[in-house]
Amino acid sequence: MNLVLCYPVTESHLARIHTAWPEVELICADQNDKEDAEKKLFQADYFCGHVKKMVDWDSIVAQNRLRWIQSSAAGMDHCLVPAVIDSDIRVCSASGLLSDQVAEQTMALLLGWLRSLPVFFHARLKREFVRRPTRDLTGSTVGIVGFGGNGRRLAQVLAPFHVTMIATDMFPEDKPDDVEHLWPETSLNELLAVSDIVILNIPLNQQTYHLFDAEKLGRMKKTALLVNMARGAIVETPALVDALHQGTLAGAVMDVVEPEPLPPDHPLWECPHLIITPHVAGQIRWRNDDVTSLLCENIRRYRNGEPLINYLTDKKLGFPVRSAETPLWIDLKAKYQVRTQKEE
Repeated sequence: MNLVLCYPVTESHLARIHTAWPEVELICADQNDKEDAEKKLFQADYFCGHVKKMVDWDSIVAQNRLRWIQSSAAGMDHCLVPAVIDSDIRVCSASGLLSDQVAEQTMALLLGWLRSLPVFFHARLKREFVRRPTRDLTGSTVGIVGFGGNGRRLAQVLAPFHVTMIATDMFPEDKPDDVEHLWPETSLNELLAVSDIVILNIPLNQQTYHLFDAEKLGRMKKTALLVNMARGAIVETPALVDALHQGTLAGAVMDVVEPEPLPPDHPLWECPHLIITPHVAGQIRWRNDDVTSLLCENIRRYRNGEPLINYLTDKKLGFPVRSAETPLWIDLKAKYQVRTQKEE
């Protein structure tokens, strides 16, 4: 049996995985090399990782060999094609694995925009010591679209700022006390109408592709800020460009865009009141240690017939559903994190 690892692993990671499952042969693939990853996926009985470019999942599934996918990413659009969804392959996500880092990046971009940091950075280059207007986070109404692992962690971080938080989710359950309302996804328009800041934390799938088009952006306050920390294709880029240029939206901060990477001549670069970072919210020194911890614990559970962490009971959703039968990494990570990388 072969377990293909398609994320950056060290000897210490391999040793931990081998200890967890000594009977399996470990095969390392380069997640940035589509041909290498695809070739090795054809040999896989089990797979852990995230191929950066779409591989031929149809042919891989048709072999009827692959039994389990453990993603190293929270977003599952890299592998949840129809062939995988319709197969018997078990799929687990890495939802919640990077929730701390996504929350930090969200706060960095959000506060940077509100306190006009790009304006002052440009002024510094001109040596202009001039006071200019800023805005407050405190007292704002923040709408969180998608209340899974990342959304819930973000709510914890936002709470001390004395904001009014509203969230929408497909499964609006277990509302934290700090959140004023947790509404079903069908209440998205109501959230957009009252929010000063709208933060996207939803997966990319057929239902959410270009969900934020001109119509949805038009439902937001003209003074509102859009924050996209999910996937670029959730927002229709031409509609966002128009909204920013026309002033029907106060601004946007984005760690993800469509397309990625963004070409140098793309009109999004010229938009006013916009901050872009190149999909770095998930950067973390010990990310691969945490992926290995999740993998090893799920190996133990897989071998013992126990419920898998972050198991997708409905692959069409693209994310694990909080329930008694599905343990989530966001709730268990403190127990299972084992970080092996040394400080540089």
